[in-house]
Amino acid sequence: MTRISGRIVTPTAVIPGHLDLDGTDIAAIVPDPAAGDDVIVPGFVDVHCHGGGGHTFTTGDPAAARGAAAFHLGHGTTTLLASLVSSPFDLMRAATEAYRPLVTEGVIAGIHFEGPYLSGVRCGAQNPAFLRDPVPAELSEIVKIGDGAVRMMTIAPELPGALDAITYLRDHGVLAAIGHTDASYDQTLAGVAAGATVATHLFNGMRPPHHREPGPVVGMLSSTAAVELIADNIHLHPGMLTFAARSAGTDRAILVTDAMDATGMPDGRYDLGGQEVVVADRVARLAHGGSIAGSTLTMDAALRNAVAAGLSLVEAVAMASTTPARLLGLSGQVGSLLPGLRADVVVLTADLTRRRVMRAGTWIP
Repeated sequence: MTRISGRIVTPTAVIPGHLDLDGTDIAAIVPDPAAGDDVIVPGFVDVHCHGGGGHTFTTGDPAAARGAAAFHLGHGTTTLLASLVSSPFDLMRAATEAYRPLVTEGVIAGIHFEGPYLSGVRCGAQNPAFLRDPVPAELSEIVKIGDGAVRMMTIAPELPGALDAITYLRDHGVLAAIGHTDASYDQTLAGVAAGATVATHLFNGMRPPHHREPGPVVGMLSSTAAVELIADNIHLHPGMLTFAARSAGTDRAILVTDAMDATGMPDGRYDLGGQEVVVADRVARLAHGGSIAGSTLTMDAALRNAVAAGLSLVEAVAMASTTPARLLGLSGQVGSLLPGLRADVVVLTADLTRRRVMRAGTWIP
């Protein structure tokens, strides 16, 4: 029996005490006011991550994918989707085949295609050379090849054929996300009605809200869909982060990193989907055009930033772990510190600095 002591953050409270583990699972929470000042949280669940530690998910290289997953595991992310950017179909197909064994092995929880069915007007750092309207034959082939490995795809709902594509994804067990979109409020709600259940990095890559045309931001906040929020204090002002989290509620708001391979690496020049990215003082921007190009964020930092912005520990942990686990259909396995769930645990100091990470009952070196 392994015991971890400190302030244990559950879905409803912070409990001073001991987290007792039995092998790979959580056995019990034993209250104890003298348990110590460490903060014990569930492993983070990141549904939007392009890479880290010098490794990328975007090229379909399984060795690079293992490296990126290992880097983020060291920062407390015990479950994550490997996110690609807009790409030619040959790369999408090859990446699906290459990453399917990693899903089976548990290295990643699935694949997220951020594109290529996105708006050219709101493409951000997506390579415009690869953008296109939804192609039914591509969708069906990717889903078939993935055999459950493809977990999410981001689509702009205003594109021709987009609503049918969203419904197809929903009907085949793939999360349809709305993002990189110039959709109107009504077009956004039509996307949700067709089956979309999440907003890709809310605010970023979207038509901004206007009081006479609320657009996709208000549309998604007004719906029942989950909303991704990048808590790096670059993509979103802290005040906007708390506003969106409180508007959606922590049962719908999700912290994501949108991290690229430059995360944890020195400033310099990197590549994202065939476009040069310059990273300076943690900020990644396209070398040509200056659009923000992903982030250099890790989930432990996202949690600290969310708490610093005014969210409670319980709220921030829900957004970093519990809510994204539920979105992926994994709430019976991970995402919370509750008896019977897998022992994915992050031990933080009192100031929320990462101390140790455990996955399935084993400490990560």
